Amino acid sequence: QVQLVESGGGLVQAGGSLRLSCAASGRATSSYARGWFRQAPGKEREFVANIRWSDGSTYYANSVKGRFTISRDNAKNTVYLQMNSLKPEDTSVYYCAVAKIFTTNPYDNDYWGQGTQVTVSS
Repeated sequence: QVQLVESGGGLVQAGGSLRLSCAASGRATSSYARGWFRQAPGKEREFVANIRWSDGSTYYANSVKGRFTISRDNAKNTVYLQMNSLKPEDTSVYYCAVAKIFTTNPYDNDYWGQGTQVTVSS
């Protein structure tokens, strides 16, 4: 079993920045991929970014490319999402997840955190 705990959400004005963290514990996940997804009220959960733990390869949704950066700290078993130039449409609950494959499909993920709210005011 893997436990994921997100932190770092909050309220920020448009154009501002936030950094989300996702700490993992439990079963070893060094061979897995770690991703960030988000879900706004009434919408499907959507892919934001992910990182392959073994080599640090990353992939981003077009909507966040150039504004968000995903990174990892191997020693802390933690993944981060640095979000810059935030827009009101980025408002969502953000979830981190672990998958055995490098995937953008939320249904391919095996473990999920509890989510953290990000609200961007205009």
